[in-house]
Amino acid sequence: MHSVHFQRGLMSLSDDILRARLTRPFRYFESVGSTNDIAKAWLEEGAPETAVVIANEQRQGRGRRGRRWHTPPDTALALSVILHPPPRHLWRISLVGALSVYDLADWLGCVDVGIKWPNDVQVDGRKIGGILPEAVWRDDDGPLGVVLGIGVNVRADFRHTALQDRAANLESAVNRPLHRADLIDYLLRRVDAWYRLIGADVLFTAWKRRLNMLGRRIQTEKMAGLALDVKPDGSLLAQDDFAVVHSLAAGDIFIVNHGVNHGEGD
Repeated sequence: MHSVHFQRGLMSLSDDILRARLTRPFRYFESVGSTNDIAKAWLEEGAPETAVVIANEQRQGRGRRGRRWHTPPDTALALSVILHPPPRHLWRISLVGALSVYDLADWLGCVDVGIKWPNDVQVDGRKIGGILPEAVWRDDDGPLGVVLGIGVNVRADFRHTALQDRAANLESAVNRPLHRADLIDYLLRRVDAWYRLIGADVLFTAWKRRLNMLGRRIQTEKMAGLALDVKPDGSLLAQDDFAVVHSLAAGDIFIVNHGVNHGEGD
C-alpha cells in the first residue's frame, strides 16, 4: 500500500522537537556525511554512555563491505548510539541493534517481521532497516567504545526502482503517517533495554528466535544449502548439498524460495 500522505511540517525533526522527547545527550544535524563518523569523534572526546547522533539527511551512509548509500531528507531514521560494552561482548552490539529495530516494527503493528542473519530487519521479506556497529580502538589497550549505527526506512519510496522487491518502509507497512521523533524515542528506549542485557543468554536467545531463515534454503557466494543454526558467537551453521556443514561469518546471504532469491545483505 502506498496511500500514506504527510505534511512535512508535522513530520520534521529539529533540536527542539527531539529535546522534548529525549533525556539523553544528543547531537542533531540537518545533513551529515555519516552519523557513525560524527559519533566516533564524539566518543573519542569522551561522550557519555548512550549519547546519540541523529541526522535528517545522511549523504554517505555505509554498510558491510564498504557499500555506500544516500538517505534523503525527511525519509528515514539515521542515528548512531555511543556505547561502552565489555570487550568480550563487542560483537553482541549487532544483536542489540537488530532486536531494537525488530521491536520498533512490531510495536507499530507491522506483520511478518523477521531478522535476516545477522542483523537486517525485514517486513514481509523486504528490508526496512540495517545495522552497522563500529568500534573505536585505543592504540595500546583495547576498545574505547563502539558506535551503533542504525538506519530505518520510514517513508522512502522504492517503487519503480531496482530495490522495490527487496526494500520496504514503515509508513507503507502500517498505512499511516509516522512521526520520526516518536520512532527515535521508542527505538532508543529499546536499545537501552537490550543493551542492559548485553551479557545475558536472553539477548542471544531472543535474536535467534527472531531470525527468519533457519531451516530454510540459502545461497551465498560460495555455497547453497540449508541454514541449520547459529553458534554462540553468532556465526551461521549451514549444510551444503553435499552434506558438509559450514560455519559462516557475516556476509551476503540469499534466502531461496522455490528458486527465487529474496533479500540482499548490506
